[in-house]
Amino acid sequence: MKLKDFKLIFVLFLFVQAVQAQNKIYGTITSAKTNQPVANVDIYDKTTGLVATTNASGYYEFTAVKKVLNLIFFTYEFEVEEQSISVSGNTQLNVMLTPISVSLSEVEITARKERLFELSRLKDVEGTAIYAGKKTEVVLVDQSLANLASNNARQIFSQVAGLNIYQNDDAGLQLNVGGRGLDPNRTANFNTRQNGYDISADVLGYPESYYTPASEGLKTIQVIRGAASLQYGTQFGGLINFIMKTPNPNKPFELITRNTVGSFGLYTNFTSISGTADKFSYYSYFNYKKGDGFRANSEFESKNAFAHLGYKFNDKTKVTGDVTYMRYLAQQGGGLTDNMFATNPYQSNRERNWFQVDWFLYNLKLDHKFSEHTNFTLNFFGLNASRDALGFRTNRVDQPDSGEERDLIKGDFKNFGFEARLLSKYNIGKKDATFLVGSKFYKANNFQQQGAGSDGSNPNFNFYNQQFSDYQNQSQFDLPNLNTSVFGENIFYLSDKFSVTPGFRFEYIRTQSEGFYRNINKDAAGNVILDETVEDNRDFDRAFVLFGIGLSYKPVSALEIYGNVSQNYRSVTFSDININNPAFEINPDITDEKGFTADFGARGNIKNFLSYDLGAFALIYNGRIGFKQIQTSQGVKSERGNIGDALMYGIESLFDFNLKQVLGLSNDFRFNYFVNTSFINSEYTSSEALGVEGNKVEFVPDVNLKTGLKFGFKDLSASFQYTYLSQQFTDATNSVDGGISGVIGAIPSYDVLDVSLSYSYKRFKLETGINNVLDTAYFTRRATGYPGPGIIPSAPRNWYATLQIKI
Repeated sequence: MKLKDFKLIFVLFLFVQAVQAQNKIYGTITSAKTNQPVANVDIYDKTTGLVATTNASGYYEFTAVKKVLNLIFFTYEFEVEEQSISVSGNTQLNVMLTPISVSLSEVEITARKERLFELSRLKDVEGTAIYAGKKTEVVLVDQSLANLASNNARQIFSQVAGLNIYQNDDAGLQLNVGGRGLDPNRTANFNTRQNGYDISADVLGYPESYYTPASEGLKTIQVIRGAASLQYGTQFGGLINFIMKTPNPNKPFELITRNTVGSFGLYTNFTSISGTADKFSYYSYFNYKKGDGFRANSEFESKNAFAHLGYKFNDKTKVTGDVTYMRYLAQQGGGLTDNMFATNPYQSNRERNWFQVDWFLYNLKLDHKFSEHTNFTLNFFGLNASRDALGFRTNRVDQPDSGEERDLIKGDFKNFGFEARLLSKYNIGKKDATFLVGSKFYKANNFQQQGAGSDGSNPNFNFYNQQFSDYQNQSQFDLPNLNTSVFGENIFYLSDKFSVTPGFRFEYIRTQSEGFYRNINKDAAGNVILDETVEDNRDFDRAFVLFGIGLSYKPVSALEIYGNVSQNYRSVTFSDININNPAFEINPDITDEKGFTADFGARGNIKNFLSYDLGAFALIYNGRIGFKQIQTSQGVKSERGNIGDALMYGIESLFDFNLKQVLGLSNDFRFNYFVNTSFINSEYTSSEALGVEGNKVEFVPDVNLKTGLKFGFKDLSASFQYTYLSQQFTDATNSVDGGISGVIGAIPSYDVLDVSLSYSYKRFKLETGINNVLDTAYFTRRATGYPGPGIIPSAPRNWYATLQIKI
C-alpha cells in the first residue's frame, strides 16, 4: 500500500466522523455543601476505566462507547458517587458530591483509591494509544511496598506474570527483565520507554537499557506483551513504559526528600520538587546512590537527575519537555565458575574491572486535541550517551588476574527520532469505532572501539594502543542505523460487548557497519605469527510489514475475554557481530529472528474482592539466536548464532484477593493476598545443530511463582513476598556444568523471601525491610561478558531503612 493510499483512508475516516452523530456525555460536578465546582474529579466507567476528569470549572465531557453506562465519580476529599445512565443522543449529567467529614492521612487516601479501583490494566484507548484486546499490566509503583531505593525489580514486578529477572545488582543500576524464554540481559527483548519515548542505546541496532529510571520517581510501569509490536516496535517481549510522577496540580511547590541506608554501605538520597502555577507545571528529582556491594570489588556510585516541564496553552493544546541525565561508575567483581560458587558464592578474584555509563535523554512532546474525538501527539526525542567497560577477561574465570593490559570496550550512542500519532473516534452506522495511525523516524549514529586499556587498577578508560600494539582484541566501527515505520490500528465495536482490533506496522530498516578489526595470532611463546587488519563493511536493507489482530468480549462488568495474535521481528544487533569475546565466538552467518506471539485469556474485577487475569500464550521463534557448543582448534567453545526454530507456550495467571471484605474488617484495615504463577513448556522444534532439536529453550523455568500478603492498619503497612523459579538453561545444548568459563550451564532452582514495613505520620514516612530473609545463596545469571564472564551471584540477606519527609 502506498503513502497516498494511507492519506486517502485517513481523509475518509475524518469525513465519516464529521457526518455521523455523536453521543456526548457532559456535565458539571459541584460540592453539595458549598455548590462550588469541584476540579480534578475522575469519572470512571466500570468496564472501560477512566473516561474523563473535570477541569477547574468542574466541567467534564466524553463520548459514549455504550448505550448504558455505570459511572463512578471519585476524588480524594469527597464521598464516592455511583450513577447508572442510559445514553440517547447528547446527555447532560450534573452531579453533587458530599464532602468527607474527617481528614484522611496520605496512606488512607492511597489505600482508599487502591481498594475501590484496581487500575492494574489499561483501558481500550488511552491518549493516542490503543490497547483493546492486548494483554496489559500496570505496576502501581507509587503504591508499592517494594524496596524502591534499590529498584528491587523482584518486588516491583511481583504481580506481572511470567517475568524472569536477573537479580545481581543490589543498587538497581540496571534493569534486566525477560520472560517467555527471552534473555533478560539489560531488558533488550522489550521496547523500553520513559513517558512514551525510547531510552535504550539503539532501538534496533543495540536495544540494551543501561539506564533505569529511579523507582522513587515513578508513578506506574506499563507492560504490554508481544502484541505491542505493532504500535511500539518489533520486539518479541513487547513494551515496558516507565511513567514518571506528574506535577502536583494543587500546590505551587512541593518538596519530598527520601534518605535510605542499608547493608553493605548502601546510602541513597532522592529529592524531588513539584508544583503547578497557572498554565505552567514542573516535576524534577535528583537521585544519588553509593555502596560497597555485597561482594568484594563491587563498589558503585550513581547520580541521576530528571526534569519535566509543562505548559498548557488552553484545554486543547499543551507542550511538555523531559530531560534526563544519569552517570554511574561501578567496580565489577567478575564472574565465577560452578566450583567457585559452591566454595564461596560471594568471592571475587577481579580487582581491576570497571564499568561506566553516561546517559543523557531529552524529549519534547506536543499534545493537541483537534476535537473531542480526535487527538494528536508529536514526540521529538533523542539520546547522547556512552558506555565504557574495562577489565581483565579470560575464558578461565578462576584464573587469577595476571596484571597485564585490560580489555577496553567503548561505545558512543547518538540518536534522535520523531513519532507522530493521530487517534480519532468515529461511527460506522450506529456502531462506535476508533482509528489510530502513526509514523516514526529514527536515526542512530553509533561508534564502538575495542582495544588495550591500561595495565593499572584504577578506572582509566583510555586506550593504550601504542604501548600494547600487538593486543589481540582490537576493532573500530561506525554503526549508523536508519529506521522508518508507519503503523495503524482500528477498534471496531461490533456491539457494546464485543470489539475487534486489527493492525499493521510497516518497517524499513537500514543497518550499516563500517570499520575494521585486527586479526592477531601468537605462538605458545607469545610471538606474533599473524597480524592483519581486516576491513568489515556491511550495508543491510530490509522492508517488511507486520500484521496483528486483537479481540475483546465483555459480557459483564466483572469479566473480559481477550485474545490477540501479532507478528514479531528482532534485528541482529551490532553486539551480535562486532565484539571480540574470549568466552565465545560469533557465527558469521548470524541473521535476524522472526516469529509471532499469541495470547488468550480472561480478566476482570469481581466486586472489588478479586482482581484476576488468567491466560494462555504461545510464542513462535524462528531463527532464534543463542549459544551452542562447537569444536574449534582451541577445543570446545561456545558459539553465538541462529540455533533454530523454537516454541514456547504456557499458562500465566494473577489472582489478587481483597481479604478485608471476607473477614468483615473495618475501613481502618487493608488485607490482600496475591498469587502470580507461570507454567511454561518450551522446545526447539528444528535445528541444524547437533543435539539441539527437542531440547528446552534457554531462560525458561517450567515454574515461576510469586506470592505474598499485604496488610495494613491505618498508617501502618506490611508485606511478605515469596519468589520461586525452577531450573532453567542458558544454552541450546542444555549444558548443566559451566566448565572453566561459567558462561553456559544450568541456573538451579531458587526461592527468596522478602519482608517490608511502612509507617506514616503527618509529613513523615518510614519504610524498612529485609530482602532475602532466609539468606539463600543463589544466582540468576551466567554473564557472557561484563560484568562477568561467568556466574554472577545474587545478594545475600540485606536490610534497608528509608525516611521520607514531605513539605
